[in-house]
Parts: sequence; structure tokens; C-alpha cells
Amino acid sequence: MVKIAVVGATGLVGRKMVDLLETKQIPIDELVFFSSKRSAGSELTFKGATYTVEELTEEKTDGGFDYVLMSAGGGTSLKFSPLFEKNGAIVIDNSSAFRMDPTIDLVVPEVNRPKLNRKIIANPNCSTIQSVVPLKVLDDAYGIARVSYTTYQAVSGSGVNGVEDLKRGEQDEEPVNYPHPIYNNAIPHIDVFGDDGYTKEEVKMIEETRKILDLPDLKVTATCVRVPVENSHAVAINVTLNSSPTVTELKSLFDDNEHVVLQDDPQNNVYPMQVTSTDKEEIFVGRIRKDDSFENTYHVWVTSDNLLKGAALNAVQILQQLMEEG
Repeated sequence: MVKIAVVGATGLVGRKMVDLLETKQIPIDELVFFSSKRSAGSELTFKGATYTVEELTEEKTDGGFDYVLMSAGGGTSLKFSPLFEKNGAIVIDNSSAFRMDPTIDLVVPEVNRPKLNRKIIANPNCSTIQSVVPLKVLDDAYGIARVSYTTYQAVSGSGVNGVEDLKRGEQDEEPVNYPHPIYNNAIPHIDVFGDDGYTKEEVKMIEETRKILDLPDLKVTATCVRVPVENSHAVAINVTLNSSPTVTELKSLFDDNEHVVLQDDPQNNVYPMQVTSTDKEEIFVGRIRKDDSFENTYHVWVTSDNLLKGAALNAVQILQQLMEEG
């Protein structure tokens, strides 16, 4: 008997998780949906049945759950994930609350596996997830010495509020979620700024990349930008390797890999785009070329659906990984 809870089931990512539990045919004997008090009482459909969403309370964490998919924000996770863990569940948490805790696994199934020192597993940042998968391919083949990211992140990464701000801009209304209009604009500001000028989003990408790839001394930097796109993130990766393969060899390496999709025929206008990765489970790579300004360095352009592989899908894949391994 497998009993699963989805916390934050009415949010953008939570709803994607519910859809994936059904389409991936995850074996579930009992399923419970939790949300905040505000959304409790609403209804969700799963496999043709209607479920009433319950308000999450401390008492309800002792419900005999085997697995919990948590997508309700850092504060909620910090409070409730340890309670679910204490009561025997394995929690897969989509927030940033536990990602850099050395006792907590930070997992992308194509890259690493949970060790379960704790029964909480952290889902990485959306832009990190889509970046480390192709980086793992490169690291296994050639070794990585340095990574520089520039992200172009969709408004759905901010949840419903981000999407609504984009729509407000289309109606010539002032933004509510962002400090500046996002419509017809790009904002080089995601999360709060630190004293060093980096945002928390940029620091997340730097630190999470090192942890997931198990390269604690890897040189990484990042600039994260919000763009007026509803869904799917794009990341420009500038990566320095420990050797100097040809561009043809790199393309062949990605073309042969089951975890990414190569789209790289610029003469025929074929390259990854956010509109084509939206609603797709795959990670797309292209625009691969040598950076002649720096030795052993290459450009790789990556797009992926931030609500799918960047959040809900990665969490469900972790769940599948755990269930398959018992």
C-alpha cells in the first residue's frame, strides 16, 4: 500500500505534479491533497475521481504517508517537512529551504542519486536542473573547469503572480509582483540582492551546481534575468573543459545522449527556443560553438519547461527513482 501526499496541490507546480502522477501511472493506493487554509476546500480531479483539498496542519503530518511531494514555499517546508519525516515519510521538497543543507540530498535523477541520510530530498532550482544535465554529459566526457551562466527565465518561475504581472503589462497596467514592468522588458533581478551584488537566484545556481555535480571547487558564476515569456527558461552556458574537443564531437556527444535533445542546425534556423520546449519533458541543447576568446571554452544554449523538468517532473522522477529502488 503506497500513500502519497501532495502539499501545495493547487499551485502551478502542484497541479503539474498531480497531472504527472496520473500520466506516469505512479502506483498509488491512497492520495491526499493539501494546501493553505485559503485554498482548502477546493477540488482536484485525479484518474476521474474528485478530491477535496485539505488544509495542512501539524496533526495531519501523522497520516501514514510513504512519500510527500512538497511544493508550498520555503516557510511551509521548513515547518512541515521535518514533521512528515519524523512520521516516516520521504519528502521531496521543491523549495529552496533545504538545498544547501549538507545532510540533505539535492537530486537531478539524470545526474545523481539520493543517499537518504535524511528522509528529505531537495528539488534544485529550475534553471540549475536544466543546466546540470548537459553539464554532466560534458563533465563525464572531458571534465569541467569553469561555468558561466546567463539565464532568461520565464514569468511562471514566479508562480501565478508573475504570469499575472505579464498580463497586466499587456493591458498597460502597473506591475504588482515585480519592481518594474515585465511586459516588453527584461529585468536583471530575480530574488533579493546580496552585499556582493549577486542575487539569491544567482547564488543558488552557483552553489547548487557544485553540490549536484559533486565539484565543490568548480568555478561558477551566474547572471539571472527575468524575461517577458510565460513559460520555459533558457540558459546560455559558457563552459571551460579540461580538454579541447571539436564542436562536431560535442554535438555527437549530445546527439547520442538519452537525457537531452540536440537541436543544432543554425543554417536552417534550428535551435532550442522557449516556445518549442514549453509543455515538453525534454531538455533541449543547441547553438554549440567554440569560444575563441578563452582556451577549451564553448557556448551551449539550453531551454526547458521550468514547470515540468524544472520543478514538477524532476520531483516525480525522484519519486520514481525511489520507488524503483525500493
